[in-house]
Amino acid sequence: QVQLVESGGGLVQAGDSLRLSCAASGRTFSSYAMGWFRQAPGKEREFVAAITQDGGSTYYADSVEGRFTISRDNAKNTVYLQMNNLTPEDTAIYYCAGTSYVGIAYGPDEYDYWGQGTQVTVSS
Repeated sequence: QVQLVESGGGLVQAGDSLRLSCAASGRTFSSYAMGWFRQAPGKEREFVAAITQDGGSTYYADSVEGRFTISRDNAKNTVYLQMNNLTPEDTAIYYCAGTSYVGIAYGPDEYDYWGQGTQVTVSS
């Protein structure tokens, strides 16, 4: 069982940066691939980024490629999402998720554990 708690969201202006953190409980964090998803009002939850168990591979949605960076620190049981050059289209609730799937998991159904989400609002 893994519990995930996101933090770092907030209200920023277009062009600003934010770093989201997701702290995991338990001693098996390094056995889980991790992902970030987001959900805007009236829209479905969408994939943002993912990282493998050892941090050696990452993958991004086209909409955030080159602006967002996912990373993890297994010693701190934490996964991060660095978001640069934010736009109003990035406004959403951001969720971190964990899966025992080996490799990169893109779909929400592939993830077993979810955090409660953190709100990111980008004003124009």
